[in-house]
Amino acid sequence: MKRALVTGGSGAIGAALCRKLGADGHHVLVHGNHRLAQAESVAAAIIAAGGSAQAIAFDVADAVACGAALEQLLEAGAIQIVVNNAGIHDDAVMPAMSREQWARVIDVSLNGFFNVTQPLLLPMIRTRWGRIVNMSSVSALTGNPGQTNYAAAKAGLHGATKSLALELASRGVTVNAVAPGIIASPMADAVFGRELIDRLVPMKRAGTPDEVAELVAFLASDRAAYISGQIIAINGAMI
Repeated sequence: MKRALVTGGSGAIGAALCRKLGADGHHVLVHGNHRLAQAESVAAAIIAAGGSAQAIAFDVADAVACGAALEQLLEAGAIQIVVNNAGIHDDAVMPAMSREQWARVIDVSLNGFFNVTQPLLLPMIRTRWGRIVNMSSVSALTGNPGQTNYAAAKAGLHGATKSLALELASRGVTVNAVAPGIIASPMADAVFGRELIDRLVPMKRAGTPDEVAELVAFLASDRAAYISGQIIAINGAMI
């Protein structure tokens, strides 16, 4: 049974990712940071469905705390599937954006990717099998007013994804990024009404977390062994 870590596993998309990886037979480490109770609920649902899971909490932006938590987790063996899903919004047009808004979003989405992934690489490489999936956004592909910080962080993941894929290509480890568009969730539903979705999305609907989870689970499987270094959009033909 392979171990799979999903950061930000307590949110709508993260929970769907965890459930799907659990259904595929992996032991899922459901990360929640400040939302440990929600992460525990996701883990309990996976176990109730016959899977294997546990909830964990640490701040991906805190390198020391992150390293300590991962060191403890690695005592049980390598983590061979990593889904870097943790991310935050702190939107403002750039003329009105504070340095704190810029730094906080970069810290979670981009520095968090490094803090989580780097300590796991050598144990993963030693197994000669690994899957790293970085969750990006359509904002990184097209830009979005009010999200200069978020688009920059996620676009940074694209370069990191391609470079790390080259570094690990001969080691049986693939690295890809998934860039969702408008995906139904409590946060998205509050921003994107039916009229706006009809205007922005050629398919005239929001995607579902489960649709994103199916794509991520495929990339995390043996079936995707020859796919690496790719940025894969899932956005209803927005671009």
